[in-house]
Order: sequence, then C-alpha cells, then structure tokens
Amino acid sequence: MSEERLEDYILGHISEEPEYLRLITRSTNLDVLNPHMLSGHLQGRVLSMLGRMLRPRRVLELGTYTGYSALCLAEGAEEVVTIERNDELEERIKHNLSLSPFGGKVRPLTGDALAIVPQLEGLFELVFIDADKREYNDYLDVVLPKVPAGGWIAADNTLWDGHVADPAYDHDKQTLGLRAFNDRVAADKSLATVILPVRDGLTLIQKLR
Repeated sequence: MSEERLEDYILGHISEEPEYLRLITRSTNLDVLNPHMLSGHLQGRVLSMLGRMLRPRRVLELGTYTGYSALCLAEGAEEVVTIERNDELEERIKHNLSLSPFGGKVRPLTGDALAIVPQLEGLFELVFIDADKREYNDYLDVVLPKVPAGGWIAADNTLWDGHVADPAYDHDKQTLGLRAFNDRVAADKSLATVILPVRDGLTLIQKLR
C-alpha cells in the first residue's frame, strides 16, 4: 500500500477535523507562505489527544503560525499561551482564533520566544515547540525552567523529512539544529524521550526531575 493510500485510510479512521480548522487550513493554503508548516488533520488530532490525556492547566506553544495547533491544544487545556515571531500573521491569528469555541482560551503573543518565555510567570504542564529548527536547543534552555517535574514537552519536525539521518544534509543548519536537539534530549537522564514517526516526527519528552 502506498503512503498516500495509508494516510487516507488513517484520516478516514480518526476523529473528524472540525469545520473551523478546515477553514483555517484552506485560508492558510490560499493566502500564506509555506502552508506545509500547518499541523493538519492527523497531527492536530494527536495534539488534541495529548491535551485531553494530560489535561494541562497551562500550555505554552512556540510557533503559532496561523493558530491551528494552538486551537487543537486548547481542546484539552485551560489556557494556551502561544508565541509567533512573524508580526505579519498577528491579525490572521486573531481572526482564526475567533472562529473556534476554544479561541478564548488562547493568548497570542508576538515576538522572539527566547526573549518572551523567561518573562512569563508561572509554570506550564505542556510545551509545544514548533519554531525555528536552528534554535531548538535554545528553546529547550528557556522552557525547561517553566516545566514542573512530571510535565511534558512536545517538539515538532524532529525527523525533518529524514534529513536528520542523511549525511547529505550535514551542512544544513536546520538539520544540524534538530540533530543537536535530538542528541541532547536522548542523552539527558533527567528526561524521558520518545520520537513518534507522525508526519515529520514528533518528539515527546517528560521532565523527570
């Protein structure tokens, strides 16, 4: 069976994508650069399920893009704080959040996550990292103090279309950033880690202490 047919089968046997998320997907593909960055149906339902399973009081997301993943996370959380560096997306994000019954749970911030996160008050039981791949280790540095023992971090794109295991990409800065992140979390005994081959790779990390 081809990967495309298998994906169609999977999408036909998981919870439906809500209509407002389909609208966000369509408008993102029509109007925004790099629409492949959007989480999409399968990963969106994975994020929703994580939220429903963990029931975090607060979630922190690095990399809002057009708001799709933040709304998925909000399905199971009390509050989602999401940070997007690209200020040109600010109004679109606000509009997309308004389409969802969960939009009121999401607090969007605009700016550099590395500067903003240390200024945030309180802890986050779940963090979702989906921003500049070259800076994943830097993001980990600033979010770890914000995660309590037993809390969770999910990191997107950690397989990077297989480039992390391909020597042909030894000089690609994004690939090198992801490799360094993967190596670090695998070696850190204070973290429990698994990489799920969902979409472009989703790493789940639990802070043990």
